[in-house]
Amino acid sequence: MRRLFWVGVGVAVGVSATRKVNELTQKATPAGVGTSLGEGLRELGAGLGAFGAEVRAGMNERSEELYAMVEDTTEIPVRPDPSPSARHARAPRRGSSHAR
Repeated sequence: MRRLFWVGVGVAVGVSATRKVNELTQKATPAGVGTSLGEGLRELGAGLGAFGAEVRAGMNERSEELYAMVEDTTEIPVRPDPSPSARHARAPRRGSSHAR
């Protein structure tokens, strides 16, 4: 009975070790490296997007504070026109022509 127990333990350790080695060799292949790199870049992109959103939110909050301070001090409305067309209007790029 004791020998059977140790055979079972040996089989379990062997299966576990084989799986770990197979995982490591899969990660070392070009496809595995590409997968890991792709996942890392996706995480980086998500982090940068979240950081950009936080920065924009902070900028908007601070600009509102500054507008309120200037308006309270000077009693002159200084806020920009909040129309959507003015907010999203962009200057044409250099070298681009509108007639195509």
